[in-house]
Amino acid sequence: MRLGVLDVGSNTVHLLVVDAQRGGHPTPMTSDKTELRLAEHLDPTGALAPAGEDALVKAVERASAVAETAGCADLLAFATSALRDATNSAAVLAAVRDRTGVSLQVLPGEDEARYTFLAVRRWYGWSAGRLLVLDIGGGSLELASGLDEHPAVAESLPMGAGRLTRECFRSDPPSRREIDELRLRLDAQLAPVARRLRRAGTPDLAVGTSKTFRSLARLTGAAPSGAGPRVRRVLTDVGLRQLASFVTRMSSHDLAELEGVSPSRAHQLAAGALVAEAAMRALRLTQLEICPWALREGVILRRLDTLDGTAQIDRSAHDAPDGLGRLTPFEARCTG
Repeated sequence: MRLGVLDVGSNTVHLLVVDAQRGGHPTPMTSDKTELRLAEHLDPTGALAPAGEDALVKAVERASAVAETAGCADLLAFATSALRDATNSAAVLAAVRDRTGVSLQVLPGEDEARYTFLAVRRWYGWSAGRLLVLDIGGGSLELASGLDEHPAVAESLPMGAGRLTRECFRSDPPSRREIDELRLRLDAQLAPVARRLRRAGTPDLAVGTSKTFRSLARLTGAAPSGAGPRVRRVLTDVGLRQLASFVTRMSSHDLAELEGVSPSRAHQLAAGALVAEAAMRALRLTQLEICPWALREGVILRRLDTLDGTAQIDRSAHDAPDGLGRLTPFEARCTG
């Protein structure tokens, strides 16, 4: 069957279309991305401004049309931290539904961590042992650890690369004082979470996923995306420290010229590097494997898991109350 997953994040509205079946490997068929930087449309009260809402509606309309043209049997639509944090989130979701026919489900941060963990587990398999998974987004940092498909610990912190760039940096490149203050803030926020994760057990494999980690790994010598998803990519603590000292002294204009850095995300690379560095330090990690699968793949895999092999697929995901077709909240499935 052909499935579409629509991810409304802090930076982009990203549609991924795959051909998939239960027990099979999802095969990407097409991808459509709108660089929206939704979080930058929040006003001083934390509400999404009308211009941001209009831009979101247009992006969702575009993605929905692409999914329909691609012949998707199901569209799984969700939003993450930007809409989760918006003070007028309910009104914006209602406007998107009324104007596009697509219902977005706002995922709790812990569910983001759980879906991402599932994707990483399926990618590496049971032989990977106990996994520790880190995902740096635009608005939040997700961390999860466990031995099974459902993590024993799942955490979400407001430590996304875009959020911290907006909140902590006033100059480009950031000043030494801004960098030092951010490092102290990150260490303080990570300390209690790191203790909980360490109590869950020593990981056999530590994994980083997301565009930020892929960019950082590429800048420290990992293979380019053109080499394919199955090439092993690693980010080491030594390489990351050297890179962080380098990128924090560069302007976003100069960073955008580096191979492996998206121009639209260059301005938040320094903060992303500092988050990655702080997380590895707090968790006492010397290296991370870079996994090509993350949240979107996790949502697809869990959707496939809900099929009984005979059920018909609902072609109109917007008819479902939770916006993810027949996906129910992650915790309910784990405990039900």
